[in-house]
Amino acid sequence: MAVTSNKEIQAQMSPNNYDRESELKAFDESKAGVKGLIDEGVTKLPRMFIHDCKKCVVERSSSDKIMYHVPVIDMEGVSHSEIVNRVRDVSENWGFFQVINHGIPCSVMDRMLEGVRLFHEQNNMLKRQYYSRDLSRKVVYHSNIDLYYSKAAIWKDTITFKMVPCPPEPEEIPLVCRDIAIEYSKCAMKLANILLRLISEAMGLDATHLENIGCADGLLVKGHYYPACPEPELTFGTADHTDNDFLTIILQDQLGGLQVLHENQWVDVIPIPGALLVTNDKFRSVRHRVLANKIGPRISVASFVRPQYGEGYLSRLYGPIEELLSEENPPVYRETTIEDYTKCFLMKAMDGNAALSHFKL
Repeated sequence: MAVTSNKEIQAQMSPNNYDRESELKAFDESKAGVKGLIDEGVTKLPRMFIHDCKKCVVERSSSDKIMYHVPVIDMEGVSHSEIVNRVRDVSENWGFFQVINHGIPCSVMDRMLEGVRLFHEQNNMLKRQYYSRDLSRKVVYHSNIDLYYSKAAIWKDTITFKMVPCPPEPEEIPLVCRDIAIEYSKCAMKLANILLRLISEAMGLDATHLENIGCADGLLVKGHYYPACPEPELTFGTADHTDNDFLTIILQDQLGGLQVLHENQWVDVIPIPGALLVTNDKFRSVRHRVLANKIGPRISVASFVRPQYGEGYLSRLYGPIEELLSEENPPVYRETTIEDYTKCFLMKAMDGNAALSHFKL
């Protein structure tokens, strides 16, 4: 099979001879991702990655004026009721918070970040066997999930593991991160169930309510790799979006770059050693993004806690929780299926438009 080189990708960049479709196809067929561009020594950003320059510059400069700090919840040293109240407050007002003393050992988190780095930095001939756009596979490596329909690509490569309910066989997971991917996923799922119980109680529901309606029947773990970018002011590591799962637990290294939108301002999420980030209008689904950086690589791991996908589940209807509805608190959104919501998310979310807004009554 012919393999497209990243030098051929660069040949598509002439302003007088620009063919976006060919550039995307050449990039995808290289199966080398953004890391492959860096390995070949690119010094200028390929056109397919360039976002609205004015938007990038204005939003970056405005972040310098922000005085907010993302809330931190300590899972130890306070009463259960205090933790529930804190979860309620930050979920209503931020939709994004950091947790410390959460039970996952720092050694496990460090090894997971290292495992993701090792996968992305190994020889491309070893990586490319996992490269695919078939999202039904249990282990998938690719760059830009929405490559062919986003307005501009982002500066990031990803390996994805479908860990719950039916995890891949150990031999299906790349050897360089096999053991730690399995171990970390079990830890993330345990923490997710604790957080779901806290969120259930914070909403005035029975502690097991969200678990019982299937909100934690699935776990998708994504290992992101953000190489150093030659022109970070022209692109993003992850564009402005909201997540399409129920709860996301984010592990990031100390490089920074993650921002959340709060009170119409982009707030830097300053890395705290040993902390994990949680994101989930009563509880907000918050917009967030990752800036590209001349320094890299940046490594992060996002664990998406969600209902079960796949055959027999895509047509199941999801809607507002009946126990929370009343005349004073009527439903804001109509019922929808996972299939319809996911399609809408892929088309809208990475352009900064919350997919959920499409389902408002």
